[in-house]
Amino acid sequence: MNIMYHSTRNNDVKLTASQAVLKGLADDGGLFVPDTLPVFDKSFDELKEMDYKGVAYEVMKLFLTDYTQEELKGCIERAYDDKFDTKEIAPLKEAGGAYYLELFHGSTIAFKDMALSILPHLMTTAAKKNDLKEEIVILTATSGDTGKAALAGFADVPGTRIAVFYPKHGVSKVQERQMVTQKGKNVTVIGIEGNFDDAQTGVKKMFNDEALKAELKDAGFVFSSANSINIGRLVPQVVYYVYAYTRLLKDGVIKAGEKINVCVPTGNFGNILAAYYAKCAGLPVNKLICASNSNRVLYDFFKSGSYDKLHEMDDNGAFSKDRSFILTGSPSMDILISSNLERLIYHIAGDDDKKDRQLMEDLKDKGAYDISDDMKARLSDFCGGFASEEDTASKIAGLYKDAGYVIDPHTAVAGFVYDAYRKETADETKTVIASTASPYKFAKTVMCAIDKKHASADDMDLIGELNKISGVKVPQAIEDIISAPVLHDIVCETEDMPKEVRKFLR
Repeated sequence: MNIMYHSTRNNDVKLTASQAVLKGLADDGGLFVPDTLPVFDKSFDELKEMDYKGVAYEVMKLFLTDYTQEELKGCIERAYDDKFDTKEIAPLKEAGGAYYLELFHGSTIAFKDMALSILPHLMTTAAKKNDLKEEIVILTATSGDTGKAALAGFADVPGTRIAVFYPKHGVSKVQERQMVTQKGKNVTVIGIEGNFDDAQTGVKKMFNDEALKAELKDAGFVFSSANSINIGRLVPQVVYYVYAYTRLLKDGVIKAGEKINVCVPTGNFGNILAAYYAKCAGLPVNKLICASNSNRVLYDFFKSGSYDKLHEMDDNGAFSKDRSFILTGSPSMDILISSNLERLIYHIAGDDDKKDRQLMEDLKDKGAYDISDDMKARLSDFCGGFASEEDTASKIAGLYKDAGYVIDPHTAVAGFVYDAYRKETADETKTVIASTASPYKFAKTVMCAIDKKHASADDMDLIGELNKISGVKVPQAIEDIISAPVLHDIVCETEDMPKEVRKFLR
């Protein structure tokens, strides 16, 4: 079956998968979605005998139907190689009554490697397939992890350039250092005076600036994105949920067809949307548990059916309290505008592009929108929870004390939310928790949670201590940045982002 893609805001314009990967964001500001969601054509008993690359091909071929078998297998082979420090690529670890899916064994020790290791190959293959003459300029906003993974993926890839924007005061020291030390003749990293939402909005404005796009096209450039708004980011993320299920099946933890829960820490909603797509394709999932940190806009949405980036829901269910953007110890989730939620909104609206477009206009003009009762009923697969900074720290400390297993703060948000869900519902369904980053990326937050005596230390000073208590080797990604020189030191206001892109492209 040949699957085409169209915007969430316009069902009429049809693109192939490779064209959607190249374009990244639709011209109308919408996100590309498949015209039909595919269904697995291999049994789980067949899939459980495959390695990660094998499962990746069987899943991705269903979505990326205009890539030939040779093209897609070639992309997968080049992506999931020795950049990962384990042949399993995404191992499962049982701890504290759940199964932690470790998605941080790639070169930048965060889950973004799972998709951004393959996106450059999908994109350059797509450029050849579509006879693209222009040089591809990747514009990316990051809340910490996407930036480094995208930079590592696209560095010195012929026919591409990449500009990454990050909130100057809104990422961890390790995250920032990973980005600003990035080598590559085709890369630039720019801090902005603002938060992630400001960076993301600035990038989307450039995508929608027809005059800027025309100017760059005349100069031989075309924009694309490495954020999860790009369907080429989202599809590879579907793979690891299927892979996790097949490992549980292979190990005899579950039987074929038995349902599991999936709990995902998320801010931009891409990672959990991939799990939803896996469920739609036939993965036996009971509940999709959406875990938020103190920036609990998604929790409020699933509780109320109202998405309000300006006001927070109080204990009585009213949006009366002004919502503030909170900088937390889980910075990759410090987001109030969850871009990928639009794809879910489109689907629960019955694939109604007009309805989706109206709701997105409401968000833009009023800062909020309300979904209908029918749409809310279609959210029954989901439930939400959130963890405060204290909750997050207690989960890190508790899991280390009880199981000797050390997790990063984003994973701890999900762990705490899952514990609360299990206590409230008495649901003993076996649960996979997406473990999205190595604890080494947030050494100070992790070590302070375990022992407050480390409060005055620096992240880099605590690497050795974390190594001692975890028994896990210090990742190469950390070793590489300890003495690496800073290569990118630009900081700008959000309104100057286009100017910096022009300077970068000369």
